[in-house]
Amino acid sequence: MPPKVKVTKESIISAAVDMARIGGIDVINARSVAQALGVSTQPIFLNYSNMDELRADVLSYAERLYFEHTEREMSKDKYPAYKASGMAYIGFAKAEGQLFKLLFMRDRSDMKAVDESEKMGFVIDLVQSNLGVDRDTAKFFHLEMWVFVHGIATLCATGYLELDDEMASSMISDMYNGLKQKYVKEG
Repeated sequence: MPPKVKVTKESIISAAVDMARIGGIDVINARSVAQALGVSTQPIFLNYSNMDELRADVLSYAERLYFEHTEREMSKDKYPAYKASGMAYIGFAKAEGQLFKLLFMRDRSDMKAVDESEKMGFVIDLVQSNLGVDRDTAKFFHLEMWVFVHGIATLCATGYLELDDEMASSMISDMYNGLKQKYVKEG
């Protein structure tokens, strides 16, 4: 009799993330994850009482991947820090389209609104120090930049637009400089 395969929570999450990378979060169910691992569904339900718990772990894992990607890209010092955060966002959308959609393009109508500046306080700090504006102005500046960068990232993640880094960088610079001109004059 062959030895029983030990299925860990980490291996379940890993298999589910790999599935989400290909087909999105909706392809994750007990049967498909078990099949990917070559086991019955029993180990899945020994670790998770329902699929929503597993999907939440996949979401957390994807978030961690995104923040690691952003940190890695920003540490390269290829761009100024604020621009690097936007370039990393677009880069993640291009490299991990399905995970990008999971993180940034899912329906959130049933969730409590989150102030993005809480998660990205360091980015607001960068805007404040770069432009010499107050915190509220920095938040609004970042919101306008983020909407622009998110549009580019969404077009890339959905395969609608293939944009190289040089063009994305140029577009971000143009938008940043236009907004800077507006806010520095007004602020």
